[in-house]
Amino acid sequence: MLGAAINIIPFVLQRNVPGIGPYVLPAYLFAAVPAALAALAYAMLASAMPRAGGSYVFASRGLSPYLGFVASFSQWFGLSVAIGVVSYVLIPFVRDVVAVLGWEALAAALDRGPVRVSLALAFLWTSVAINMRGLEVYERVLVPMMFLMFALGGVVIVAGFLFDQADFAVGLAAREAGAGVPQAVAAFDPWKLLAASAILFSSFIGFDSIAQAGGEAKDPSRSLPLAIGIAIVSVGTFYFLFTAAIYHTVPWQFVAERAQTQDLTAPGLLGYVLSPGWTVLIVAGAAVALVNDLPAMLLAVSRLMFAWAEDGVFPRGVARVHERWRTPHVAILLSGLMATASVLGSHFAGDFFLGVDILVTSMLVNFIVMCLTVLWLPRRNPGIEADVRVVRSRGLRVALACAGVALLVLFLGVHLWKDLSADVAAWYFHSTPLWIGVMAVATAIYVRERWALERAGVDTEALFGALPPE
Repeated sequence: MLGAAINIIPFVLQRNVPGIGPYVLPAYLFAAVPAALAALAYAMLASAMPRAGGSYVFASRGLSPYLGFVASFSQWFGLSVAIGVVSYVLIPFVRDVVAVLGWEALAAALDRGPVRVSLALAFLWTSVAINMRGLEVYERVLVPMMFLMFALGGVVIVAGFLFDQADFAVGLAAREAGAGVPQAVAAFDPWKLLAASAILFSSFIGFDSIAQAGGEAKDPSRSLPLAIGIAIVSVGTFYFLFTAAIYHTVPWQFVAERAQTQDLTAPGLLGYVLSPGWTVLIVAGAAVALVNDLPAMLLAVSRLMFAWAEDGVFPRGVARVHERWRTPHVAILLSGLMATASVLGSHFAGDFFLGVDILVTSMLVNFIVMCLTVLWLPRRNPGIEADVRVVRSRGLRVALACAGVALLVLFLGVHLWKDLSADVAAWYFHSTPLWIGVMAVATAIYVRERWALERAGVDTEALFGALPPE
């Protein structure tokens, strides 16, 4: 997935972490370290527990059923919000393509609230339909799009390093008479580097979706960890080159100034030095990348719901499988409805970054739980631990998981402090209280459903001690 995270966040970051200035790339590199450690934890656990609902199954069998449910519920909520955010921010990319083609009236129409929301929902529910039809349709649609978005993203990288800041100054003067690049300096601030890294960490969470499909993959014990490794290395490298290319051409001072008043995108910034034809191409590439994000995230969140319901810690009707398409259609529809609420919330709030903050908090908590599961699995379930195929040395697994916990807790602390200390119009624009509310809801659901299981005579120790059926 190469969507909103790379095309928007490294540039809007200048508004959300004022003063980060030229240190976006070091922040990206630092963010990649705990992401890689979390990916290793996922790979280890996926090799031993390749089941639908990945992270929930891992934690419920290897650490604690309660922690597994609340952490994955937080993850489900955060990703569902992100699906709505991606759907909503997709429309400006479509608008920019239309504007470059000279269709000004249509571009203006795409900025109107009802039109933007309607189109966002159309993209969202098309992705729901793809997931409903199953992995065969998913593969036919998304694999070609993946190659296309890498190719078009490669155009951005080449163009960004081909031009320089002198070219940008010429392009800026030609487009905006009298405009110039502000002269500013930014001192290195470790606190701001940490805050920026915690946000940029959200760029690396796509590998989580790999584990959620579980047994739906071929030879999952081998293919899931391999896919996670390929994803984190290839996407991480691509992200760094992509961001470096944009900042090579566009001065950070310009990005920092404009980010205060508008949502910047990579194609929009490079548009100052590219011809209209090339600009259309890279904007279209960004739009393809965003469209490609949606079905993958829907697949992930729907499998979480399916796994909860299959275990009985969520209403069992959610685990129903479509007779013809063999997909968890109820879970997919419910996830689509949650994402629909996020589209509407993004529109009425007037800012999508609250959704990003919720996602970052949710995923940091989830990844901490995954690293703790690696540490606790030998005690709780040694039979499953014996099936781990990635990093076979137990001592090395412990060292990597401890390092992951330490860095992820650091990132979470910095992110929560930044959120709670931010000056916002109302308390509900802080993501932390909203996240705590989600945790309270998850706890109430778990307590009610766990009590119902035990009252019905279910041996919950045996239930959570064995893997779900394939």
